[in-house]
Order: sequence, then structure tokens, then C-alpha cells
Amino acid sequence: MTQPTDIRAEHLPTALSLAASGVPVMPLRAGKVPFGNCRRCADNACGGRPNMKSPGPCTCPQPCHGWAAATTETDVINSPTWVRAWRDAAAVAYHPGGAGLTVVDLDNPAAIAWARTSLPATRTVPTTRGEHWLYQGAMQSANAVRPGVDIKSSMQYARWLGPGTGTMAELPDVVRALVVREPRAVRPAAVAVPALAGGGECPHRTPAYLERGIAMAEQHITEAREAVHATVYRTFLAVLSTHGRCGCLTDAHVARLFAAARAKGESPRHCTDAWTNARTRLGL
Repeated sequence: MTQPTDIRAEHLPTALSLAASGVPVMPLRAGKVPFGNCRRCADNACGGRPNMKSPGPCTCPQPCHGWAAATTETDVINSPTWVRAWRDAAAVAYHPGGAGLTVVDLDNPAAIAWARTSLPATRTVPTTRGEHWLYQGAMQSANAVRPGVDIKSSMQYARWLGPGTGTMAELPDVVRALVVREPRAVRPAAVAVPALAGGGECPHRTPAYLERGIAMAEQHITEAREAVHATVYRTFLAVLSTHGRCGCLTDAHVARLFAAARAKGESPRHCTDAWTNARTRLGL
């Protein structure tokens, strides 16, 4: 893929190169934001494009509707209306979900430090204030899933800052779990929640892998500075998505996770609700 440049005349060649590799692109104006809608599309009067959340009939030849305008069609990218936008563009953007990718947008050093201890290594791209971590696979987008962390994939755009370095990994469950909102609590009859039946070694990983995962989960909860209950739920969901069906979790493991949550102010009932809801969501 073509390395980006600050020279505006190079935005169009960069966009065409990306489109040729299957990455939907669009121009960004100053401020790293999309160009505004044209008069016909103002206030979504046109009904929106077919690929939007509420599909519409719009086939506007201009780069209207933000991320939904991103395309790999060179005839559109090179069209007179788009060329005018490229002349005024401040950057090239792409639609990660349209390319089958997910971008974990880490906005500060603390977020990067969290990712290095909590997420699988993958391709990274330096940004103005942090890093983009790219994974193979698309998912729901969400902002502020934790301090300094946004998820950019479906129905979202990301600024193109170069191809990055490293080998791109498959999208892990721990990233998918970041956007999951805890369902309304289902109150169990008792507070105590036993570990899953089966105990013993995990048949698909080594015991050391399980121990490291539990330790990372404890650390994730302990380091939460806000939205503690949501963090606890997402952490439980991540642990169960990896080990919930293999029977390797013991009462001791669950007790450690609950203890970490209790230390952050969660009540026994809140811990139980989060664990129960995570199991229910995963069908355990």
C-alpha cells in the first residue's frame, strides 16, 4: 500500500492504491472529518445510502454521508466531483469494516500500555497521540469502550496513516467483548456462583496459559478507573469466551476474579449478576 504524505496532490494516488487492494476509501477535510453532505443530501433528505443502518436509495455522486461514501470503485474515486474533494482534502480515510478489518484506536500512552498487556500482538500504526492496532475481521464499532480506547470497524472510518508494522492477527474475542453492553441483570436465587463443571487442565491450552489469562483479567479489573461494573462484566465475558466451555475454570479462579471486582467496590450480588449474565450471553 502507498505510504501517505502531507502533500495534498498525493491523496488521490494513495486512495486509488488502497482501493486497488480492496480497501474502501474517502476524503477527509481539515479537522479529520468527512466532507459535509451536498444540498440534496442535507439532513438526510435523500433517505441515505443503501449501506447505512437505515438503508436508503441515495446514489449521490459526491462523497456524502461520511463513512457510507467510502468505496473501492475507481470510477467514483476519480470522478470530477470526488477529484474536487481530493484537491481540498487534508487526509485519506478508509472504512475498516468494509475491508474486513477492525482498528483498536489507542489514544494515549496509558491505553497503549493496557493493550500491550491485554491484547494479542498484531499490526500497529503510529498515530498523532497513540497507535492503531489492526486485526483481521470486522465487528461492531464503539467509542470509549475503556479510557482512551475506541473500536473502529463497521459503519465507521479511520484515518489512513500508512500500512504499519507487524503481522496482522485474527480479531480476538477479548476485543469483541469490549463493545458488549451488559444485559439487564437476571437475579439468581443465591449469591454464590460455582465455577463451570469439569475442572482440571484446559484441553486446548496449557495451564500456564490459563494462569496468565486469569492474572491479566485481575489486572484489567484492578486498573479500571471508571465504568468499573462494565469493565468487570466485559472481563468476565472475555474469560468465559476463552475457557468457559472447556471446564478448566475452578472455584479458585472464579474467587480470584470476584475478589478483584470486590476490591474495586463491586458487591457480591453485582459480581454474581455480571458472571451470570456473561454465561447467559455465551449460552453456557
